[in-house]
Parts: sequence; C-alpha cells; structure tokens
Amino acid sequence: MSLLELDSVTVRFGVGARAVVAMRDVSFSVEAGETLGLVGESGSGKSTAASVALGLRSPNSGEVLFEGERLRRRRAAGRMQAVLQHPVWALNPRMTVAASIAEPLQVQTRGRTRVRERVQEMLESVALDDALATRRPHELSGGQRQRVAIARALITRPRFIVFDEAVSALDVSVQAQILQLLRRLQQEHGFGALFITHDMAVVRYIADSICVMRSGEVVESATLEAFVADPQHPYSRTLLEEQ
Repeated sequence: MSLLELDSVTVRFGVGARAVVAMRDVSFSVEAGETLGLVGESGSGKSTAASVALGLRSPNSGEVLFEGERLRRRRAAGRMQAVLQHPVWALNPRMTVAASIAEPLQVQTRGRTRVRERVQEMLESVALDDALATRRPHELSGGQRQRVAIARALITRPRFIVFDEAVSALDVSVQAQILQLLRRLQQEHGFGALFITHDMAVVRYIADSICVMRSGEVVESATLEAFVADPQHPYSRTLLEEQ
C-alpha cells in the first residue's frame, strides 16, 4: 500500500467555457521512506498537484488516498507538512527560531517542557546551533532559514512532506548541504516525500522515482534509474539533455 496516491485526478479552475484545466487525469504514488521527484516547466501543474496531495484543494474528479484511506485534511493534520521555496513564507518575522519551530507542535500538545525538548531535538537534527534559537529569521542566512523550516516541518513527526522548490533559491554549495541533510533525515524518520523541482540535477540526487508533468498531464512516470537510462517521452529526453 502506498503512503499517498493520486488516482486519475482532474482539477479545473473556473466554471463553464472559461474553465481552465490545471491537472488532467493525473496519477502517481509516494511510498513511505522514498522520494518522488515531480518535474516539469512552469505552469505544468506541479504546484496544483502539491496542493491536492496536501488536501488543500479538492479535485473535481479522481481520488486522493493517504495511508490507504480517502484523504481528509483534518484527519491528516500533523501527519502532512510542507517545506517551501522561500522559508520566509513559513516563518513569522516577529517570532524567534524556537517559537517558529514549536508552533506546529503547540497545536497538538500543551506540555511546554515536552515542546522545548522537541525544539532542542529538531535544532540538533538539522545541525543548527542552540544559540540560534533566540534569533529571528532576518538574522539568519538563507541556508539557516531553510533548516529552520525543515525542523518546523519535522517537529510533528509527519509521515509525508512536500518539498516545493525547496532548494532552488539557495546557492549551489548550500543546496548540496540541504539535500544531504534531507537524505539523512528521511533515513532517520522514514517519511515519504514529494519533491517538486525544475532542476534535473537535484532530482537525480534526491529522488527514488520520477513523475514528469507537462500542460497539466503526466507524460512519464518511472523509477529514477529507468528514467535516466531510457526516457520514453520526447519532453523527458529534452529535460535530461538540458541539465
């Protein structure tokens, strides 16, 4: 049984003759402990697919299953998280690092001591110094802010995480550090991941399998090894040639 599954999902924006189809009959699955790389050009439907996978948008047709059951956002709260391209979108500029990391967990528990302990664990897990706990986002580097965003996402022990262009705003050297961190954290925590990116080099490093979208449709889906060895769709071959 897959951790997350989209089955023939279609999403339309608007109604009637002016309706725009953002996703058409899209199917893919994410396994526990593995990463699915979702790639495609801007406007291909990747971000819409992420919203559907997180239960933030309901499909017009098709089904979304999480842990074998129809996805209900309220039931999945805490077990699904997201890490975005720009961590400042998720971090309140007025809150300290510790408060930002703690916020998702405070919804679930009132035990202040346990929350503090978990924040400490999360800082250590993403290799951030304790001294940063009292700082605010503007006092951190881009890589440090992204580590805080990752710690914030992990504090509820989610089963599934969407990484939406999570390293594209970082310098190449920092990208490599964050990608190494994500691989280690996945091995330690066993979460399934949907990694959205336009960068094939990133996909080849982080993903176990790949799903290629174009104009709202899936044009190819394969294990990473099979995809790199023998891409089937012309657009897939173009992606590999351009990397």
